[in-house]
Amino acid sequence: MTDGTPTAESDGTPAAETDVRPGPDAEGTPAGDAEAAYEAAAPAPLGVERAPTGRPAVDALLERLADADHLPADGHLEVYEDVHRGLRSELSSLDAVRPGPAPGP
Repeated sequence: MTDGTPTAESDGTPAAETDVRPGPDAEGTPAGDAEAAYEAAAPAPLGVERAPTGRPAVDALLERLADADHLPADGHLEVYEDVHRGLRSELSSLDAVRPGPAPGP
């Protein structure tokens, strides 16, 4: 059984050390330089469908999420926070619009 660790040869002498330096990657760049050769992918839509809710303000906020499809990942946070603030505001407005319990006799 071989587990990748050096073992003693059958005559008792230690096995030869193997060269474990990283080799070139598929493009021929040395593995240590892989980070230098990295390029971020261009923004691309995720293709997530948004179903209408029937509330125009909420639907508009959900459509705003599509703006993130055209931004690099570090730009998503601003869009998500904006939508989150808007949705919280819409939920709060529902509490303000609901009538309270009917007054008693």
